[in-house]
Amino acid sequence: MSTFQPRVFSGVQPTGNLHLGNYLGAIIKFVALQHEHECLFCVVDSHAITQDRSVWGGPAELRRQIREVAAAFIACGVDPEKNIIFNQSQVPQHAELAWIFNCVARIGWLNRMTQFKEKAGKDRENASVGLYDYPVLMAADILVYKGTHVPVGEDQKQHLELARDIAQKFNNDFAESIAENGFGDAYFPQPEPLITGPATRVMSLRDGMKKMSKSDPSDASRINLTDNADTIASKVRKAKTDPEPLPSEVEGLKGRAEAENLIGIYSALSGEAPAEVLSRFGGGQFSQFKGALVDLAAAKLGPIGSEMSRLMDDPSAIDAILNAGAEKAEAIAAANMREVRQIMGFVVR
Repeated sequence: MSTFQPRVFSGVQPTGNLHLGNYLGAIIKFVALQHEHECLFCVVDSHAITQDRSVWGGPAELRRQIREVAAAFIACGVDPEKNIIFNQSQVPQHAELAWIFNCVARIGWLNRMTQFKEKAGKDRENASVGLYDYPVLMAADILVYKGTHVPVGEDQKQHLELARDIAQKFNNDFAESIAENGFGDAYFPQPEPLITGPATRVMSLRDGMKKMSKSDPSDASRINLTDNADTIASKVRKAKTDPEPLPSEVEGLKGRAEAENLIGIYSALSGEAPAEVLSRFGGGQFSQFKGALVDLAAAKLGPIGSEMSRLMDDPSAIDAILNAGAEKAEAIAAANMREVRQIMGFVVR
């Protein structure tokens, strides 16, 4: 029976402004995971270019946003000395393994991916092949390091299931070669999702039924990690609510999407359970609660924005961190890809 060294892999796309949803849904988990696991945190820039250039902004903007995501990791508390922080395109083995996985995965599997349908919209024939195929690249991102755990949001669970399917099919298709080369009964692990902690799905400040998104045309719909205290205060105070007072119990939030979202944000930032938050603010008007949320959000996020700004003023220092991380990542990926080539039957140098 094959055993795999526990290893966490996760990536963030460098498109649009990083916001509160990215922080609470992903980056805050990275900070916790670094104390328990070997971690690789990747700026997935090859994924960014799967959409139209108007989305990722062209070469200069892509470079800036790669650095901004890396700065966000560090400003939020991810230690580049303890973890591998790098950008995907610097490690060519991601693309190499993706091609092999393209020959393992099946078109029917990709046809079931709902995110392609959402992102491509009605004009699917004009979507890039990369957008259609990027779940296969995501599988390669994880498995080129034999990643065993992936912190993902609910919207990425389907892609992780695809990665598991690809790993299983590879292990089955090449079982004899895997054994002959001394790699046991399975070469790739079945990566497990890590969906833990509060507020894994943060909603728009303008519409509690929509997820907080980088691509929302309204900047007021999200709190960006680079927003200063005054901007945060303005956005929270203008956040959509309803005319009823806050309930005193969690059950009272049902059917009140905006109220539930704001309570969830406060809960995640404070570390208190929603029931505790409502025990303090229940029965009161939103104006009082929003004032407390403004103070909390500014206290938690203000220092992050300031540190990101400081880091972005020295792009060469960020590049040095990314380059050092890429060297460490490639050392792992190159060794694994050499073994994959052996398993496949390629002639290996």
